Amino acid sequence: MAAIAPPIPGTVVDTITPKKVEEKVDYLNLPCPIPYEEVHREALMSLKPELFEGMRFDFTKGLNQKFSLSHSLFMGPTEVPSPSSETIKIPTSHYEFGANFIDPKLMLFGRIMTDGRLNARVKCDLTENLTLKANAQLTNEPHMSHGMANFDYKGKDYRTQLQLGNGALFGASYIQSVSPHLSLGGEVFWAGQHRKSGIGYAARYNTDKMVATGQVASTGMVLLSYVQKVSDKVSLASEFMYNYMSREVTATFGYDYILRQCRLRGKIDSNGCVAAFLEERLNMGLNFILSAELDHCKKDYKFGFGLTVGE
Repeated sequence: MAAIAPPIPGTVVDTITPKKVEEKVDYLNLPCPIPYEEVHREALMSLKPELFEGMRFDFTKGLNQKFSLSHSLFMGPTEVPSPSSETIKIPTSHYEFGANFIDPKLMLFGRIMTDGRLNARVKCDLTENLTLKANAQLTNEPHMSHGMANFDYKGKDYRTQLQLGNGALFGASYIQSVSPHLSLGGEVFWAGQHRKSGIGYAARYNTDKMVATGQVASTGMVLLSYVQKVSDKVSLASEFMYNYMSREVTATFGYDYILRQCRLRGKIDSNGCVAAFLEERLNMGLNFILSAELDHCKKDYKFGFGLTVGE
């Protein structure tokens, strides 16, 4: 009996490929979502860098692996409220001294400024799933000091947060993964001092190449954002914000470009405001910063440069 000959390459038998089997979603093993307050994290990184006007110098000195001291000097104008549409600026300068303690389960940050303001932040992992975050600001001005504490609980496929603050501020949020890429959440808050309350909802869809988010609140805010990861170094972001109470609409488009020695971020919005922020690494522990913001409608132009020493 003759043996069966193997198929000749290029024939119909050789070109038949098996159909792709769709992966079954395990809804009992979904990933844990990011916190509710960070659903727009990628868009904020690209569209809202830390812009400033004037000169800034930051120096950080590590005393050991956990403890470090920081010194910051700022010189530049500060905007003051004005009854007219014109922007009023007064020259100011201040020095800031800080102390930092960083441990895997405990982080402490303290800042004191020459004008008497004191800022403090704490992050403590009480358990593997429960984290305490607190921040406070003390000032000489009456009724301007405030404090807030957050308790974050991280579940297997959900996160929840309880917020307490002075002025009878209470808030709670919850976000749940409903699929490997989609998470839904909501929040409520009550400000007893101002007799105001609100409720909000958010949705987030993310893959390896994009992140789309949407948020709506009873305060009148509607916020949509979309971030597309073009490559490992380039991201494009867009944001649409609408307030149905004041009928204000703003659309923003921005980019985030990471090079070998620098990071460049910029944006332009529908109000005619253009901004750019450049961080250049000159050497190990030495960074040069350039900031620019041009508001053609208000004729307000801001430029700043800075130097950061230390990690």
